Amino acid sequence: MTALKPHPKAPSSDEAPISYQVRRSERASKTRIIVSADKIEVVAPLKTSEQRIHAFVATQRDWIRDAQKRVEQRAGQIKSLAPPAYVDGAPVPFQGRQIPLEIKPGKHKNPRVQFTGARFEVYLNQAGADNGSDSIKTALQTWMKQHTRQMALQLLEKHRSSHGLLPRSLRIKTQKSRWGSCGPHNDINLNWLLVLAPPVIMEYVVVHELCHIRHKNHSRDFWQLVSAHMPDYLEHRQWLKQHGGSLMRGL
Repeated sequence: MTALKPHPKAPSSDEAPISYQVRRSERASKTRIIVSADKIEVVAPLKTSEQRIHAFVATQRDWIRDAQKRVEQRAGQIKSLAPPAYVDGAPVPFQGRQIPLEIKPGKHKNPRVQFTGARFEVYLNQAGADNGSDSIKTALQTWMKQHTRQMALQLLEKHRSSHGLLPRSLRIKTQKSRWGSCGPHNDINLNWLLVLAPPVIMEYVVVHELCHIRHKNHSRDFWQLVSAHMPDYLEHRQWLKQHGGSLMRGL
């Protein structure tokens, strides 16, 4: 699998052009299109020519437009886990729970976050230029990204030695359509929004990407390896399908 790269816009007649990205994948056996809230992605086998990809997208114009409308409709129906505003007493989603937010006076210029296990304490400098809801939200996001990395490292340590699954690196990313990925050189990427789900869901995604070190596909052997690490992985996979839309809306 290669990194995403911008692709020239597909030709159009009287309609607006379709802008999309191409992802080359050694796992792909045929070209397919994924329409998500933030982009249109074309996944193509390594040897498929640019011309064939370009032509394929052109033939799928009507399907892409319909898929975009369906994605927009579904997005409008998905309930957000985040509170309307980050004020004292607001419920903050974290690890499958709603944690109350408590705002306290602080001495630092920027908001500081502390998690007690029962609540999020955010310390604000009342003399600060910006200590409103948006700055509290940003501080919580920063804290959660750091916590996601700590959790992920622990999970990698737990599972990587079994079956010799050794990643080269770990990156925590903000993504709107993927939970994780394992690159061709065994670099693992994880979406920090997984920290909003119950901890076992993040563990499932970590295991899933680790198993791609051995199998760069979703073959029977791949799923057997996932099952060897997490016999109940199907339960967690289904949970993510049912609730993933709300997680993707973020904080």
